[in-house]
Amino acid sequence: MAKKKQQSAGTPATVALTAAGTAYTLHAYAHDPAAPSYGEEAAQAMGVSADRVFKTLVADIDGTLTVAVVPVAGSLDLKALAAAVGGKRAAMADPAAAERTTGYVRGGISPLGQRKRLRTVLDASASSYETVCVSAGRRGLEVELSPADLAALTDAVIAPIGRA
Repeated sequence: MAKKKQQSAGTPATVALTAAGTAYTLHAYAHDPAAPSYGEEAAQAMGVSADRVFKTLVADIDGTLTVAVVPVAGSLDLKALAAAVGGKRAAMADPAAAERTTGYVRGGISPLGQRKRLRTVLDASASSYETVCVSAGRRGLEVELSPADLAALTDAVIAPIGRA
C-alpha cells in the first residue's frame, strides 16, 4: 500500500524560517474577512502594539516590483520607497500581479518565502524593537522575529519609508 504524502502545515514563510534556522514565534488568530484592516486586526488579536506589527506592501518602482514592510499603524511613503532603491517613480502594484509574483493572497503576503524573491525595503522604525511581527503567509497567521533576522533573510534595505 502506498503511503500518502502528508501536507505540511507550514507556509512558504515558515518553511523558509525553519530552513534558515531562524528563531521565530508563530501567532495564529481567527481572521474576520470583514475586518477593515488586516494589520490592525492582527495587532488587536495578538495584543501587540500596531507599531510592532508590520504590513507587507508591493509597489511598482520604475517597472520593478518591490516589497515595502511598514508598520500597520502608518502608511507607506512611495517617494521615500523609490529613493531607498534608487528609483524615480513608484506606485502601488496591481494586486493580481502582487499575488501572482509572491505566491500569497492579499492580506497574507509575507516578505518571507515568496515565489519570486523581490527586493525588499524594511522601514527603519523596525530597528527600535526587539521583535516585530509580519504575515506568516496567510490571513490569521503572523510570525514574530527580530528585525535583524527579517532584514537578513530578505536582503532588505533599511530606510525610513513609513509615515505616521
